[in-house]
Amino acid sequence: MPVVQFRVARPTDQLDKVVEFYTKGLGLKVIGSFNEHDGYDGVMLGLPGFAYHLEFTQHKDGSPCPAPTEDNLLVFYIPDKGARDRIAGNLEEMGHLPVEPENPYWGRSGITFEDPDGWRVVLQNTAGIGPN
Repeated sequence: MPVVQFRVARPTDQLDKVVEFYTKGLGLKVIGSFNEHDGYDGVMLGLPGFAYHLEFTQHKDGSPCPAPTEDNLLVFYIPDKGARDRIAGNLEEMGHLPVEPENPYWGRSGITFEDPDGWRVVLQNTAGIGPN
């Protein structure tokens, strides 16, 4: 498949809070943004130089987006346990406390948090899946 970039996009009614969670809390960088584009504001977050990122948008008339089930997850694989724990500490200092994962697998090496919209994020202390 000749894909050159991969983006996961979702709406929010709390754009500023969500961006703060993912930047200040998780350490992602703002790699792009837009304002008043057909009524939408948006921010793209990721790691500069990588072809995958997250986009959060907010419409001027509201962008309701209830969180999915507790087992829909965004998983960040962080092999360095100290780094993972520092990120978890950042989130806790911001008032985001860990939550019990729906699937106990994610609690063995991971710490699960909810972003301001209730979407779940796992900080997984493993190397993830290697390249094929």
